[in-house]
Amino acid sequence: MGQNKTPFHGSDLEKVEAVYGIKKESIISYAANVNPLGISSKLKETLAGHLDAITRYPDPDYADLRRVIGTYCGACPDNIICGSGATELISLVLTVRRPRKAVIIGPTYSEYEREIALGGGTSNYYPLREEEAFRLNTEEFCASLNDSLDLLVICNPNNPTGTAIDRRDMRRILDACMKNGIFVMVDETYVEFARDVNAVTAVSLTESYNNLVVLRGTSKFFASPGLRLGYAVTGNHDMLKAINHRKNLWTISSLAEIAGCIMFADDDYIRATRELISRERDRVIDVLSRIDTIKVYPTEANFVLYRILREDVDAQQLFEYCIRRHMMVRNCASFPFLDDRYVRFCFMEPEQNDALLDTMKEILL
Repeated sequence: MGQNKTPFHGSDLEKVEAVYGIKKESIISYAANVNPLGISSKLKETLAGHLDAITRYPDPDYADLRRVIGTYCGACPDNIICGSGATELISLVLTVRRPRKAVIIGPTYSEYEREIALGGGTSNYYPLREEEAFRLNTEEFCASLNDSLDLLVICNPNNPTGTAIDRRDMRRILDACMKNGIFVMVDETYVEFARDVNAVTAVSLTESYNNLVVLRGTSKFFASPGLRLGYAVTGNHDMLKAINHRKNLWTISSLAEIAGCIMFADDDYIRATRELISRERDRVIDVLSRIDTIKVYPTEANFVLYRILREDVDAQQLFEYCIRRHMMVRNCASFPFLDDRYVRFCFMEPEQNDALLDTMKEILL
């Protein structure tokens, strides 16, 4: 069984299989942050009945899909753009904005920095402080902004810290950015897992601020990363026009369009997901807080970050210990400002959470 010094991402099951000789089908991934309920049962039952949709092109305006998304997230359908996952929309927004100098609140997802660099821009990180449990000090942050910046990137709730900026503080940030001519891109990939979605989401703020775009996807909450369906919400009509002019037609397949219309309207699935994650988040964090060899950070997402306090155990050792038992967690050493003392894992079904907790206790205690 080999060892790998570069931390694996949550989607790296093929690489884990190659390095450790463990069949990927036998690995429970607590690193991918995907809804443990799997895809909606309603989607399973009904999508097969729409297979004939692949014989025709989808509506290039995706009018029905945008209408369903608008009802789901509380946005005007005219302010919604659909794309092939949030990743395509990140690329489109940055291509249209072409930021010269951006600030990213981190540690966070690395794709923002990469896309900004591909467009010829530079990025600086504004670090969330460990001593403040990775919560943003809004007043200090707003005071740090200036007109040399033209883009701010926020993941909210943030990956990997799980911390969230509430709507009141987001307004303060948007006001400060407006004064300095800074456009704001908010990635809400994990917002639907938050305890109070309405207190965190910035979707309603797109009606008041034209320096804002909010991105969401279906990979995590709706457990469908292979569907490649995402959407953006903005009240900036110039941006809407520019993105629609630039984006390719039919980047969303006919089946993905139909699947979205089914998923976003599946209230039973949405409610069951929120109840499971809320219950397991509280329970798992309570168990972790009793382990005196780690420090656990508050989270609004479907995952939790903790720091190992034992000097003789690091995140890679814990990863190795767990993967031998076919459980994959995330060594967070590759994130900016974190090191090999930090571990992140997502909440699964109760019995799976218990199995992982028991395994981690074996090495942490």
